[in-house]
Amino acid sequence: MVIKTYDAYTRLSTMEANRFANFLFDHQEGKKAEKKAIRKAIQYSTKDIPGLGGYVFAMEEKNEILGLAVVNKTGMGDYIPENFLVFFVIHRDYRGNDIEQKLLDYTLQYCKGDVAIHITSENQYPNKKFFEEKGFNATHLEMRLNR
Repeated sequence: MVIKTYDAYTRLSTMEANRFANFLFDHQEGKKAEKKAIRKAIQYSTKDIPGLGGYVFAMEEKNEILGLAVVNKTGMGDYIPENFLVFFVIHRDYRGNDIEQKLLDYTLQYCKGDVAIHITSENQYPNKKFFEEKGFNATHLEMRLNR
């Protein structure tokens, strides 16, 4: 089992980015993010589109993706977390073992500064307890005006 790191310096090929987007789409829980949004988060992380960048962490074994984490840097560390964990998805056949823990440990070790994740009833509510056990806590209620 290996965890590969992709960012502005270790770019993803288009084929690999599509493979990752398909994995995230197929294995995410609850209300699914659109593939377009998933690709955009990946592209932002690797600076294929303008922004501060971030990271894509891919845990694989024998060319099979076991889990992926996509982190976008916010550049706003003085007032919100510097890192936003946009996607944290484990292959549905490997959930409930140490893969989740290993990928999160690697992600948190690699990211400098605070890390935020949005967990809603529509996306990853079953993972709420996992993240709470790892030290994440609810700090505020987010309200949105969707236009």
